[in-house]
Amino acid sequence: MDSGSLNIVIAGLSITSSWGNGHATTWRALIRRLEEVGHQVTFLERDLPWYASNRDMPEPPFCRTVLYDSVEQLRRNCAGLVKAADFVIIGSYVREGVQVGRWLLTTAEGPVGFYDIDTPVTLSKLARGDYQYIEPSLIPEYDCYLSFTGGKTLDVLEEQYGSPMARALYCSVDVAKYFPEEDAVCEYDLGYLGTYSDDRQQTLDELLIEPARRLAEWKCIVAGAQYPEGIDWPANIRRLDHVPPEKHRAFYNAQRFTLNVTRQDMITAGYSPSVRLFEAAACGVPVISDYWPGLETFFEPGKEILIARSHTDTIRCLCEISEKKRRRIGALARRRVLREHSSTLRAQQLVTMMRAVIKGKASQGQRLVETAV
Repeated sequence: MDSGSLNIVIAGLSITSSWGNGHATTWRALIRRLEEVGHQVTFLERDLPWYASNRDMPEPPFCRTVLYDSVEQLRRNCAGLVKAADFVIIGSYVREGVQVGRWLLTTAEGPVGFYDIDTPVTLSKLARGDYQYIEPSLIPEYDCYLSFTGGKTLDVLEEQYGSPMARALYCSVDVAKYFPEEDAVCEYDLGYLGTYSDDRQQTLDELLIEPARRLAEWKCIVAGAQYPEGIDWPANIRRLDHVPPEKHRAFYNAQRFTLNVTRQDMITAGYSPSVRLFEAAACGVPVISDYWPGLETFFEPGKEILIARSHTDTIRCLCEISEKKRRRIGALARRRVLREHSSTLRAQQLVTMMRAVIKGKASQGQRLVETAV
């Protein structure tokens, strides 16, 4: 298929619930843009209790959503949908993803691609022999491997694991939903939004909690699920267990600065921007971030983003940067996101890649037919 709309089937972690995961907002932004330009998307989601009880978008208006209770039910009810698709995508962290992936590969008549929203974590799991949702033998079978992480990771996927086509498809942001609010009041000096993670907590302690202890007049906020009891939160830090996506814009706009903290696997791999990074930047809120290789290819340090390696760096940013400079940094970061990291652009990139894979697979099939004749 060289032109016209595509019929796309996606098996992903969740689109109906954003609770405790960053996948839902990624899928929503991407699929909304696909639907706007005429593509048809069906999303297959495992009906899991923790998402079922926290569904903030039970029926997405921009795609058909099919919930299933088991791999067996998926096979019974969705084989026709998968066979009819022009392109099938399975995402990372899908429950029983190895079984689902094998079934998709044997059922689909068009290409099947893997979209890894957690690539460094995936590679770390594979190295340990943890095949939670993908195993090495599947990677060469997928027609393409789309990755939230770029850089040398793509070479690893192709050269070590045998992917026929590994490409970066970074996260993105729906700029129609994330923007500066002119009447917003900065209630907090510094904020952070992220689900608890062991390998992020030490950095959060250093870059937000410790500065808050030292400057009690600051007002800070930390939002995210699954934080354990026993964390010594200073009195000037407000805690929220969950902020639904429709309130993310207001959450960011209520901050003078926002903090980005990166998981260790992502730091090691580099070239792994987070969804939250682009969301905050789209709102024109200056981001203070830990450093990871490749960050400067997304935002220019000191001009579009601020880098902190210790609590003294955070304190310096909040105490020494003038209001004029603060607004300038936020505005330049937003401009960069609009130009390079919108969900509209990312959807265009995805469609281009899908069409290239479809065309390549059709050409390969034709060559096989000619050889057989």
